[in-house]
Amino acid sequence: MDDDAPLASEITTRRLKRARVQTRGGGDEPSKANGNNRENQERSSDASDGSPNPEEREDSPDDFEEIRPKTKRNRVAEGTSGVPNRADERLIEVIRGDGKLIPQAVKHWVERYEKNPKPAVAELLMMLFEACGAKYYIKEEFLDETDVDDVVVALVNLARKVSCDSMLSLFPGEVEDYQSSKKKEFKNFKENLVSFWDNLVVECQNGPLFDKVLFDKCVDYIIALSCTPPRVYRQVASVMGLQLVTSFIFVAKRLAAQRDTTQRQLNAERKKRADGPRVESLNNRLSATHAQKLVIDEMMRKIFTGLFVHRYRDIDPNIRMSCIQSLGVWILSYPTLFLQDLYLKYLGWTLNDKSAGVRKAAVLALQNLYEVDDNVPTLSLFTERFSSRMIELADDIDVSVAVCAIGLVKQLLRHQLIPDDDLGPLYDLLIDDPPEIRRAIGELVYDHLIAQKFNSSQSGSKGNDSEVHLGRMLQILREFSTDPILSIYVIDDVWEYMKAMKDWKCIISMLLDENPLIELTDEDATNLTRLLFASVRKAVGERIVPASDNRKQYHNKAQKEIFENNRRDITVAMMKNYPLLLRKFLADKAKVPSLVEIIVYMNLELYSLKRQEQNLKTTLQLIKDAFFKHGEKDALRSCVKAINFCSTESRGELQDVARNKLKELEDELIDKLKSAIKEVIDGEDEYSLLVNLKRLYELQLSRSVSIESLYGDCITVLHSFRNLDDEVVSFLLLNMYLDVAWSLHSIINSDTVSEGSLSSLLSKRDTLLEELEYFLNTPPAVRAGCKSGIQLACRVCTILADVWCLFRKTNFLSTKLERLGYCPDAPILRKFWRLCEQQLKISDDTEDEDVNKEYIEETNRDAVMVAAAKLIASDTVPKDYLAPEIISHFVMHGAGIAEIVKSLITVLKKKDDDVSVIFLEALKRAYCRHVELSKSDDESLKSESFQECKNLAVRLAGLFIGAARNKHRPDILKIVKQGIEYAFQDAPRQLSFLEASVLHFASRLPVPDIRDILKDVQKRTEDVNTDEDPSGWRPYNTFYNSLQEKCAKSDGIQDEKEETIARRRGRPRKRRNIEGKRLFDEHSSSEEEDSINTSDQEDAQGEGDKEDEEEDDAPLIHALKSSSKLRSLRVSREENRG
Repeated sequence: MDDDAPLASEITTRRLKRARVQTRGGGDEPSKANGNNRENQERSSDASDGSPNPEEREDSPDDFEEIRPKTKRNRVAEGTSGVPNRADERLIEVIRGDGKLIPQAVKHWVERYEKNPKPAVAELLMMLFEACGAKYYIKEEFLDETDVDDVVVALVNLARKVSCDSMLSLFPGEVEDYQSSKKKEFKNFKENLVSFWDNLVVECQNGPLFDKVLFDKCVDYIIALSCTPPRVYRQVASVMGLQLVTSFIFVAKRLAAQRDTTQRQLNAERKKRADGPRVESLNNRLSATHAQKLVIDEMMRKIFTGLFVHRYRDIDPNIRMSCIQSLGVWILSYPTLFLQDLYLKYLGWTLNDKSAGVRKAAVLALQNLYEVDDNVPTLSLFTERFSSRMIELADDIDVSVAVCAIGLVKQLLRHQLIPDDDLGPLYDLLIDDPPEIRRAIGELVYDHLIAQKFNSSQSGSKGNDSEVHLGRMLQILREFSTDPILSIYVIDDVWEYMKAMKDWKCIISMLLDENPLIELTDEDATNLTRLLFASVRKAVGERIVPASDNRKQYHNKAQKEIFENNRRDITVAMMKNYPLLLRKFLADKAKVPSLVEIIVYMNLELYSLKRQEQNLKTTLQLIKDAFFKHGEKDALRSCVKAINFCSTESRGELQDVARNKLKELEDELIDKLKSAIKEVIDGEDEYSLLVNLKRLYELQLSRSVSIESLYGDCITVLHSFRNLDDEVVSFLLLNMYLDVAWSLHSIINSDTVSEGSLSSLLSKRDTLLEELEYFLNTPPAVRAGCKSGIQLACRVCTILADVWCLFRKTNFLSTKLERLGYCPDAPILRKFWRLCEQQLKISDDTEDEDVNKEYIEETNRDAVMVAAAKLIASDTVPKDYLAPEIISHFVMHGAGIAEIVKSLITVLKKKDDDVSVIFLEALKRAYCRHVELSKSDDESLKSESFQECKNLAVRLAGLFIGAARNKHRPDILKIVKQGIEYAFQDAPRQLSFLEASVLHFASRLPVPDIRDILKDVQKRTEDVNTDEDPSGWRPYNTFYNSLQEKCAKSDGIQDEKEETIARRRGRPRKRRNIEGKRLFDEHSSSEEEDSINTSDQEDAQGEGDKEDEEEDDAPLIHALKSSSKLRSLRVSREENRG
């Protein structure tokens, strides 16, 4: 029997089936064609492109009229498609159209190919060229003689004829970019093109695929086009070539399965008889199948070496990404050929790609490979080589890449391919900024360290899983015990993956030491209470870590139901055990804040429904005891919050109980304060007074507390004991201020105001202001001579600002309460700012030492600057003095202060204030400080202060950029002219003001204005001999020469620009010819492939540089266009260098 008989038989059978289909219903009916090609239809994508030449269509044997009327079923099917019969359309039109028609179009084309190959091949190649955007025709009679290189060079020359301004990303006219087009009809072009080639390979798998003509020619053209300079050619050719390999894999796998089946049949048959027709037939089939598989494998290798090896490093990141995505699919779906280091290395290399999309594609491809356990042994050498880079990518600059890389590390851990010691840097990401990275690391920590899913010896652990998991979590939290905030971050990261954190009964049982599997240390118990509190808050929908965008959370109905159910579960679990927990840890200041505040997230109504009123009463008493047991801010704040919640949210009798308990707490606190004040008057210790003042302060922050009987005693203590501890004085002043604020609040919100209440408020306010002004006259830091005075000075500044804002005159103007208005006089305001300046001079090291102090956020430099800026922003005081002083410190004290000043400037601009006057005055204040410091002998101090003047001018001038430069030109001009006037008031002593401040504003002006300024300053020096004091006049010369240089540069740019325009009107620039042999040089780089792009860029480079220099002088619209063009050129040049 002939060796080719099985193959010939299969082809004959297939042709007969097609003939029967045409005889029964006509090959042009889409419904039947689609029905008979169901397998291909399932494999097709959305759309693809192909079409025959119209002249050839006339002679097509498939084109004939359907005489018989169509059946009802066919009419329905055709109506469903919504389009007429398009089987005879050009292939490119099919690809640009409805993707559902691609299988039918492919089937008809294959039939035409089998009847007359040359016209069909010419049609297919023209579709290939049109898919790339070029309209190029090949005559079928010259198909065999046509050289691939000649055709591709002609296509490249076609692209070169396009306007250079298109930068070869779009090709109007002769070359079009269908893939990147925004037109609706090309929306599915790429998917349809992929679907076309996939269907073509499947349709040809039993014949034309192995004739060594059709696909060899297509592959040659695709590889050649993928190596051309026009980017659109490379993009489309790469898509087609990569898809061909993917489709070849489908056929190769089928052939491999068929070969294995035939081999098994042959082995079984040989056991029966050694020779015979059956054995011979099976041998022939086995040989034919093996030969076909070798052909397929060779075509895949050809595309890989001819296309992939060059395009995976293409300048276009999208092409590189497509290559890596396809390689991942190939290795995963056809490991017998591709799962080897020869191909894997490309995934490893692209882990370092500069494009985040390419890195992500490589990581995802590897993640899919490691998911298959059978692949892991083969990946061992690759893992050893690239595992360190995979771990590094977990901290990638791109968040999506980092998250995928963390998933890849999980796969490596699952297979135990990396040691735990290498994971140290990953755990630091638990406290990273992007929440996506923190969540991914949290999942890794839970799987690897807590659940230990990757440890086979631990996977079958018995006993209480929740307690075991919590024990492991506590081991992690020990690393963060000294910083509760970091502990909260870790808990937030792991929470959604760790069910044990929602096992309230288990956590409570561990805290109460009920049948413990794990013995808790005091550190563990503290961490477990923090974990319980944080988990409770998460369970009811609260954030425990601040969001980066600070947006308010919104929850849907289903989420709210879940939160309410969680609240109910927490309440039921805590109801009986809450008093036990509070009683056990009542004296522990580290645990009390977390435990006490849990009640805020409970459903108090359940106490009545479950008849557990006594437990709530006991809890309230324990909260009150905790309030008087502790004097720390966190514990006091939690107690106040808890008891206020109970007094407002409980119902019926329990609400009365809570309110009575709150009243008892207030009365007892007042009694304790009176006793403490008496002790101080009698000369005893101040500690009791300090602690109770803190308690009163925390209580007054949330509610009004009547301290009429204490107010006079507080004044007496302040007057009589000027040597009191600064912290005691601070809290005396704070409580007095809060009492004044609550009294004002009561008057404003009452319907009728008595004269007595007004007089009482005014008396308390004036008394408070007198005490505060005393500390202005005797600054606490100077008086104290120690670091503790800093806190009191900050308090004095912030309280004064708050009082002035509360009673500012604009609040009460033209009202019955107009007499309450108050504004400080100028001497008091100056003393206030001098005290503020003292706090701004505090070194960063001093603030860092106090970072863990209570209330430090209320007594640092930022708080002082906010207090001062608030006075200007709210129009509490005139801005003439204070605003320039504040702005003069813009760049002196770090980023925090700079942001506050910047916000103040924004407010001033919105109010349409004359900021030019304020800016100029700020520059003068900064310069005056420099002049004062210049009197010292410390050269470094002089240099530093002068640089601060420059930095301030640069920062303020930088606010006038872009559109603001033209809009605020009068303001800039005003600053420059008045600055020059100021500098020449005492020349040459003050001339350095020109160099330090004025120059940075003057350089922002248009050239005509600069020339006027030069004339002005030149006129001022006409009758002056500047050689008498060269060093004194040096700043003037620097100022003058800098502006002159700018004018000269602008003139030169304008001349060159006019010369360039004249040159452009002449003969067009020559372009290099691209030789065909370079297109297929395997060692050619991506720079050579984009030579058409770079030639245009190089021609434009000189113009771009000139436009960059001219940017400051050009009109706004020209500046915008120039910067846009320069950006595009820079990006392209960087890509070409890459």
